Amino acid sequence: MSEQRITYTIKNGIADVRMVRTDKMNALDNAMIDALIDTAAELENHPEVRVVVLSGEGRAFCAGLDTSNFKRTAEGNGGSATVKHGGGLADRTHGIANRAQQIVWGWRNLHAPVIAAVHGIAFGGGFQLTLGADIRFMHPETKLSIMEAKWGLIPDMGGTPVMRAIASEDILRELSYTARIFSGEQAKEYGFATHVSESPYDDAMVLAREIAERSPSSVKRSKKMFNALFDATDAEALLTESVLQDEIIGKPNQVEAVKAGMEKRVGNFSDTSD
Repeated sequence: MSEQRITYTIKNGIADVRMVRTDKMNALDNAMIDALIDTAAELENHPEVRVVVLSGEGRAFCAGLDTSNFKRTAEGNGGSATVKHGGGLADRTHGIANRAQQIVWGWRNLHAPVIAAVHGIAFGGGFQLTLGADIRFMHPETKLSIMEAKWGLIPDMGGTPVMRAIASEDILRELSYTARIFSGEQAKEYGFATHVSESPYDDAMVLAREIAERSPSSVKRSKKMFNALFDATDAEALLTESVLQDEIIGKPNQVEAVKAGMEKRVGNFSDTSD
């Protein structure tokens, strides 16, 4: 990669992940797409990561797909920054997802919860990237848009399964048909923002520290349980609860959680104990 697109540090169980293509408002070019996919994959191999804070440096969280890609389309040169393997978008290259969708699903399926700190702009693929997070802090003046209709496209970068679970169908249809820009305040009203904050990064880090103090075995299973709820029947959801609870109940981290709670102290948990 000729230019760095993402940096991250891991400290006290928190992975602080930042998009750093500040001159382009962290727009999604090939290198940024690769960096988002690769970083999520790298963090999956770090059991000491208990929670992730994902943010963008500079003026924006992520401005969406790099407009140079659309310029090539307008000039008749075709090409897509979201396809790299020579096939079509329907080809599954990352499990159930294609390459573009993996920028959302890589974070969605990460073992640790992901908190997005969103400010400035989150358009198109940048908006969908926020949906890869478990929790979203947004500045009230953030400008967001399901912008694909502006370019004659539909939202296709992995966010639609999450959208359907957190926003009403009529809102999704309106925003997708019009590409209307809406604010962080409206995002909270629609269901896209968990919290509206004047300091989204700072508040995301406060919550991250709180999560990092909990048993990683418990938090990991909770995320896995909620991810499985999307298409689950009631019977499947109830069974999932039981199976995941069996994996941790009575194990060292669960016992330590009980002791820490009773002794009113921070737990001393193992990141490698399931």
